[in-house]
Parts: sequence; structure tokens; C-alpha cells
Amino acid sequence: MMFPLARIILRSLKIRSIQQVRARQSHRKHSPDFHDKYGNALLVSGTTFCIVAWIFTTTQIGIKWNLSPVGRVTPKEWNDK
Repeated sequence: MMFPLARIILRSLKIRSIQQVRARQSHRKHSPDFHDKYGNALLVSGTTFCIVAWIFTTTQIGIKWNLSPVGRVTPKEWNDK
């Protein structure tokens, strides 16, 4: 009882397959939009900005990047007085 009902409901929804959607879009004339014109330039400029910002951060602002103190730290002498 449930299977035929589900089949009728699914047929009535008119779900398109991915191939049908792609075929319909490929026949349409494609005019360039914002992403076609400026997408790659924005991607490259954003990536460049992030890389430059991280290089500046890691080299110029003087953060000690949790370097290991092994071999540089010696214990203080015990004071019994």
C-alpha cells in the first residue's frame, strides 16, 4: 500500500535529474556575469592579500611562536636562607 502511494507522490513532484538540468542550461546562451568577469581576479587578489598578511604577521610583529625552551632555560640555584 505504501509503495504505490510513494511512487505516485514522487512522480507528481516532477523532480528533474542533474543531466536534464545541465542539458537545459547548455542550450541557453550564456552571457558573462559578475563572476565570469571578475571572479578569477578577486580570487587571486584575496589569496595574495591573505598570504601577504600572514607573512607580515609571522615576520614583523615580534610574536614568539611558542619556540621550545629546551637548552635555553636553566634552573635557578636553590636559596636556603
